[in-house]
Amino acid sequence: MEKTFGVIGSGSWATAIAKMLSNNSDQVNWWIRDEDSVEYVKNFKHNDRYLQSVEFDLSRIHPSSDLKQVIENSDILVIAVPSAFVFKTFDGFTCEGIENKILFSAIKGIVPEYHSIPAKFFHKEFGIPYERIGIISGPCHAEEIALERLSYLTLACQDLEIAQGMADALACRYVKTSTSDDIFGTEISAVMKNIMAIASGICHGLGYGDNFQAVLISNAIREIERFVDAVNPAHRDVKSSAYLGDLLVTAYSKFSRNRTFGMMIGKGYRVKAAQLEMSMIAEGYYAVASIIEMNKKFEAELPITDAVYRILYERMSPIIEVNLLKDALN
Repeated sequence: MEKTFGVIGSGSWATAIAKMLSNNSDQVNWWIRDEDSVEYVKNFKHNDRYLQSVEFDLSRIHPSSDLKQVIENSDILVIAVPSAFVFKTFDGFTCEGIENKILFSAIKGIVPEYHSIPAKFFHKEFGIPYERIGIISGPCHAEEIALERLSYLTLACQDLEIAQGMADALACRYVKTSTSDDIFGTEISAVMKNIMAIASGICHGLGYGDNFQAVLISNAIREIERFVDAVNPAHRDVKSSAYLGDLLVTAYSKFSRNRTFGMMIGKGYRVKAAQLEMSMIAEGYYAVASIIEMNKKFEAELPITDAVYRILYERMSPIIEVNLLKDALN
């Protein structure tokens, strides 16, 4: 029997995931918070706010603003809500049998109220075993999915059969997929690459060139590896697309909201002003505070993360912080 999917979220990444799933699945339930947006999709077959060029087949896509109904009617849940709103979305939420669902997180951020990666949040809140929790990661911008440009995703789950099932559901002409059992490593890396992208944007905004950017990103992947190994020691290849590939596209792409946010900070914007001007959330802003908090336990060496935190939360000068950072890189 074919599995039914439920996509939770209505932003650009959720829209892209709904598009990918609808290529192979006959029923994709899609939770959209705003009822007006639900009606727009039903009437015009497009998301009225994000990736407006994507047209949906309404015989396969079933939008609804009823979260409980979407979850109850779905076998596999894909959570694509911005990390800053995960707690608010699920606060006080109950649904009988949710612990028996398969859940994939596509959040790429930290739940700030918990200082926790989403996998741990859903495990603790709903009792879903880690063997039924997966992660969607890899170098894949929603905007390029909309344009049907070749993209790569890694599906991580401790149960590789579940990971492969999700990989098959997302794979299509323009999406290649692979699997992994490293849910903690891929999720933490997906969080930290947003911080590194902010650092890259700050340096670009300050006028640093490609040579320094190359040094920054080569140090960034080593910093990610140090922290991931401190939190979850395991054998992993950080040169794979789920780690290094995701970092590169987030740090360099014109579609990267974290890089854009950092670039604005580097050019002199205050944090609030940059946030107001952007229409989408830069996950790295919330992630850096949580990573700093988590690292109090592990005490890993995180010079780039420390510099971004001081710039964003302690209002230190980007010029001074990057000057100090230059001496810490090699």
